[in-house]
Amino acid sequence: MNVDNSFASDAYKDITASTNKKIEDSKDLKAKDISNHYFIEYQMQIISESKVEINKQADILSLADIGYDGKPIGELSQDEAKSLVSEDGFFGVNQTSERIANFVLMGAGDDVDKLKAGREGIIKGFNDAQEIWGGKLPEISYETIDKSIEMIDKKLNELGASILDSNA
Repeated sequence: MNVDNSFASDAYKDITASTNKKIEDSKDLKAKDISNHYFIEYQMQIISESKVEINKQADILSLADIGYDGKPIGELSQDEAKSLVSEDGFFGVNQTSERIANFVLMGAGDDVDKLKAGREGIIKGFNDAQEIWGGKLPEISYETIDKSIEMIDKKLNELGASILDSNA
């Protein structure tokens, strides 16, 4: 099993070197050494492949794709970051909920079934995100999702549709 060890920890490198030396010398080699070696090598391969996949996904959607053209997030001052997540900031409740709701509203048009499906999809995605997060999300998330759903519900009401029969 060949793994790119360029990012591997010193501990991994030490275990690998030690195990490889024992294999070459065929002395003092224990099953535990071999198992540890393969286990760690497998972990490092998973980490390496995960990094590649995460980078691929990051390349698919950039902040520019959603209209953000400000400073890179990692270069923001604390005040600049606070401004971006303020109520009317680019990542604040108002603008983010509008982007979420408009995705559904523009895609569905006046099709009630598509609006309901989009509404349910937003709620499912939010619940999935909460599960991945491992608990309660930051309060801004709940405010944003509530406002997004409110916008979609408003459109459904304008079309005379009931949202009570929605599974969301």
